[in-house]
Amino acid sequence: MIVMDDEPLALVNMEKKLKEFNSIEVIKSFTNVKDLLAEGPSLDFQVAFLDIEMPGMNGLEIAKLLKEWNKNIYIVFVTAYRDYAVQAFEINSLDYLLKPISKARLETTINRIQELLHLEKNSTPIRIQHKPTLKIQCFGGFVVLHDDKAIHWRTVKTKELFAFLFSNLNSHVPRDTVLDALWAETDYKKARVQLHTTVSYLRTTLSTLGYVDVIQYANGCYILQLEDFQCDAHNLEHLLNSKMETGKLDIKKAEALIQNYQGEYMATLDYPWVTSKANFMNTQFTLLLHDLVEHYTAIHDVKKLEHILLLTLEHNPYSDKAIQQLMKHYIDVDNRASAVKVYNTFRSTLVADLDILPEHDTTELFNAISVEV
Repeated sequence: MIVMDDEPLALVNMEKKLKEFNSIEVIKSFTNVKDLLAEGPSLDFQVAFLDIEMPGMNGLEIAKLLKEWNKNIYIVFVTAYRDYAVQAFEINSLDYLLKPISKARLETTINRIQELLHLEKNSTPIRIQHKPTLKIQCFGGFVVLHDDKAIHWRTVKTKELFAFLFSNLNSHVPRDTVLDALWAETDYKKARVQLHTTVSYLRTTLSTLGYVDVIQYANGCYILQLEDFQCDAHNLEHLLNSKMETGKLDIKKAEALIQNYQGEYMATLDYPWVTSKANFMNTQFTLLLHDLVEHYTAIHDVKKLEHILLLTLEHNPYSDKAIQQLMKHYIDVDNRASAVKVYNTFRSTLVADLDILPEHDTTELFNAISVEV
């Protein structure tokens, strides 16, 4: 690693503290930018400890320069000022240490560096052999698997941030939009620090899985760009988009998606921002069910049609259209008893949950068949 501080005494003190850790080697120290520019590019180092308040170029500017030399260099800022914390994390720094630095606090940073370097070393062969694959389940909850094992999230907010960015995949999301979604009740300044800390945690988690530099920050916006992943929600969108383009639904893929369906979009999560996206995705799923109803009706597949109609009602439990379709199906297959049964269940659900009765057309359909049962 290298260390840089324009105050010689502070530099000596930092070197002394670092030398107490046997696993750390300081290969060069700098007190000015001129020497760094002259010698830095020829040095082989993975970590840089930088003071922020320095003449000429401050530590933030130097960090950006080092990242241009090698985007994988870990940056640790050392300063007596708290005011730069947000800017430091926007540069994707590893840590932000306030002077005077205790041995315990420095040890936490060193341990984190060692952990990252160890993971980086061990994951490199895997990335060479094959691209890692994420499996992301959005319907019914939000489950992220790597090699069929659930990912361990460092904090609850780390998982939520990934869910939010994934819901806006490949879109530039303004920083304040992220803050409003995830930290609406937190003081703005504290929320910014928490956001940048969480982004750092998320970047580290994804990097260890082989997804390096997939979260970018530019012009006040974050963007998550992922490739080589499997996702039920994305499969649904691609399926419907393909149908719009070709005019034909891929039945095999549609049936596979239906078979693995676990419930409404992120249904088990209490994320306040998810409502809008959930409404859109649940509408998309309803469209798929409608297309399958038409397909099974056309080919007279009675068994599969009943299954899809039941799933449609389950997905839209207050829909008069859904119950009417199911009742008419039972009438067509001469199973009027089932038609009466599902109507009575539907009516009870409406009364209990919404304190309303079925629509007139639904009641008329029921009246027409109930006298014949």
